[in-house]
Amino acid sequence: MGVRGDRRRAAGLAGVAVRLVAVATPLIAICAGIGAAVAGSGGAVVGVAAAALVLAAVGAYCDRLALSAMLARPVSEVEHPELYRLVRELSKGGRLPVPRLFLSPAEQPNAFAVGRNPRTAAICCTEGLLAALDEAELRGVLGHELAHVSGRDILPATLSAGLATVITFPAGIASFLPARAGTGTAGSPAARSRPAAGLGLVEASLLLVLGPVAALVIRLSVARDREYRADAAGALLTGDPVALARALRKIEAGTAELALAPDARLSSVGHLMIASPFHAEGFARLFATQPPAGERIRRLEALAGYRR
Repeated sequence: MGVRGDRRRAAGLAGVAVRLVAVATPLIAICAGIGAAVAGSGGAVVGVAAAALVLAAVGAYCDRLALSAMLARPVSEVEHPELYRLVRELSKGGRLPVPRLFLSPAEQPNAFAVGRNPRTAAICCTEGLLAALDEAELRGVLGHELAHVSGRDILPATLSAGLATVITFPAGIASFLPARAGTGTAGSPAARSRPAAGLGLVEASLLLVLGPVAALVIRLSVARDREYRADAAGALLTGDPVALARALRKIEAGTAELALAPDARLSSVGHLMIASPFHAEGFARLFATQPPAGERIRRLEALAGYRR
């Protein structure tokens, strides 16, 4: 059993290494190409060095970039004792360090985990999630996020989110241009939840150019079956796959009703969330990595012995 566990860990770490290379390669290639076009072979070397510096900075601050995109703040145990209790119980059951907890003011029900390893992991829940789910369902979602932590999914996913944020940074700057009447102050929660049609012309134009590059980085770094694996592992951790299935139904309905605009910052972190926070159409489809909710629910119900 020990040998088998060591092999699984080694395979998991190898998969993480492959995805990390996939995250870094596009940026290094772009910087080297720009440097070569400007100053020949010497410029290519400078471009590679610049890419290495960017990657080092992203590695240090990627979790903060993802949390700030959702305007998340640290939440204390005094403020949410039940949330802390659930996370502690599940962390103990999964033999994991207790992660840091954050709360986003978004009304949309959603959650995600970020970090470089289990010791630096953080779980963020939206206010909409805490309002929409009962205790068993919230326990299921937290188990899912802790499964991402134990499965080492968070490192490549968080790094790709940070790198995508850097790539789309010029479009993010454009979002702070004076907002049109009725759209709210740029950068405010009201402006962040505006429909995609409300994006400024400059921001939308830059996203059309930079978005595909950021989306490529994300798709190369995120394993297509990671949500299925986290669903199964999280259900095993909580012992209640049906509660997670119920939670996914509510989250899917909530994200459809309160879909966020895929602006520069949010589009870079959407793949971290348990369900896509955007409408599955147009530009947002580039960044969609979550499998269909119906298939996830079917697999969870099958784990519980349900038959259709």
